[in-house]
Amino acid sequence: MKREAIVHPFPAFYRPDSRILILGSFPSVKSREQMFFYGHPRNRFWKVIAALYGEEEPSSVPDKRRLLEKHRIALWDVVGSCTICGSADSTIEDVVPNDLARILDAAPIERIFVNGKTAEKWYLKYQLPLLQQEAFCLPSTSPANAAWSFEKLLEAWKIILE
Repeated sequence: MKREAIVHPFPAFYRPDSRILILGSFPSVKSREQMFFYGHPRNRFWKVIAALYGEEEPSSVPDKRRLLEKHRIALWDVVGSCTICGSADSTIEDVVPNDLARILDAAPIERIFVNGKTAEKWYLKYQLPLLQQEAFCLPSTSPANAAWSFEKLLEAWKIILE
């Protein structure tokens, strides 16, 4: 698979009442195809969020949007453009960060979380110096993070309910 220069193809998801911001690194090939976050069927993000709130796991993009709206969750990615090989976070280079101030200016975000170590790495490098706002790192919901069972992920992610 060859390295490609890609600009993030879809907008941030947030509403004027969003309270929690969850940041990924950069959308996978499947997410880029679906034009929405966490599109890979084996990514456990939607299963975790649904379980945290006692909801049914959403299967369509409109259902995913409704789940986020209901629980006042905003989603975006730290990286706005980069060169990447397929969906592999480990191949991300030439990073241009997303402008998170747009969301933070538009919604009363109380807490920021990053989904995995790659998102944390780019957040610490590009976003923290600008925003001066800490982000809590959650274990990645990616299928590549096979060391974490669904149960362990769910337990770790419960912090967003506090």
